[in-house]
Amino acid sequence: MAFALCDLTITSTAFEQLGEIPKTHTGEAENSSPQLSWTSIPDGCQSFAVVCHDPDAPRVSADGSYGFVHWLVYNIPSDIRQLEENSKLYTSGLNDFGRGAYGGPMPPKGHGTHLYYFWVLALDKELALPEGLSMRELLAKVEPHLIGMNRLVGKYQRD
Repeated sequence: MAFALCDLTITSTAFEQLGEIPKTHTGEAENSSPQLSWTSIPDGCQSFAVVCHDPDAPRVSADGSYGFVHWLVYNIPSDIRQLEENSKLYTSGLNDFGRGAYGGPMPPKGHGTHLYYFWVLALDKELALPEGLSMRELLAKVEPHLIGMNRLVGKYQRD
C-alpha cells in the first residue's frame, strides 16, 4: 500500500488513542462497531474507506497477508465525516470471519493485549466498488487513488 500518512484525524466516542476498546464493541458482547469521526480531510478527497485490522493476530494467510481483518467499509461519500456506532451504511467488504460486517476484537485467550488499527483512507475518486471485497482486493483498487490516511488505535485483551 502506498504510504500516504497525513493530518487526517480519527476519533471515537468509544475510546481514545491507545485506549481500551469497550467490551460492547467486541466479539465477547454486542459486537457493535464503534463510532468513528474524522477531520482534517486532504484537499481533493472524493470518498473514504475504513479498515479495522489486528496485526497482532497470530495468522498468516496463503496470500502472504498477516493479522486479522475485522471490518471493511468503502464507497463512503466525501461529505461524510463519521460512522455512527453499529453503522450498517455504505458498502461492506469481507472480514476474516468471512462476513460482510463488523466483527469485533476477540483475540485468543491468553494471547495478551492486541492493538486494533481503525484506518480511514481518503481517496481522490468515487470508485463504486462492489460489495464483498477482501482487504487485499480493496487495497489493490484504492491504492492508485489514495491521497491520505491515518488511524485510531485501540487495544483489547480477552478475559
